[in-house]
Amino acid sequence: MEPVLTRCGYRCDLCLAYRPNLESNPDNRQILSDGWFTYFGFRIPPEEILCDGCLAEDAQLVDTACPVRPCVIERGLPNCAACGQYICAKLEERMVSREEVRQRMRAEIPEEDYQRFILPYENKPRLEEIRAAGTQPTAGL
Repeated sequence: MEPVLTRCGYRCDLCLAYRPNLESNPDNRQILSDGWFTYFGFRIPPEEILCDGCLAEDAQLVDTACPVRPCVIERGLPNCAACGQYICAKLEERMVSREEVRQRMRAEIPEEDYQRFILPYENKPRLEEIRAAGTQPTAGL
């Protein structure tokens, strides 16, 4: 599957909740419900886990309260890396890094857990790479 980058830099194609991934492995629902609770402290009932990704029109989303998606859409940007206000409070609220999770957990993260529950959402390196590649801020200056 080709990489699918969300508005905030998450990777849909790596997320177990992404519809194509969930359709090929329905057990992902319970795995995610448990993993998100372990690493991020929130629990979504397994039957409510399904996401079309925030790039889709009329998408079914796991995170319906995300402040980033409407902001990026309103500004007409492909993602937060193109914003002149990068990194704003809305994006900061959605930042994920392996190191931050490890420090919060006060434990090493098993590689399988990292791949399932953190890597899909580890957005800062992705957004920084896009900015370094020449994406210039186009809004919010």
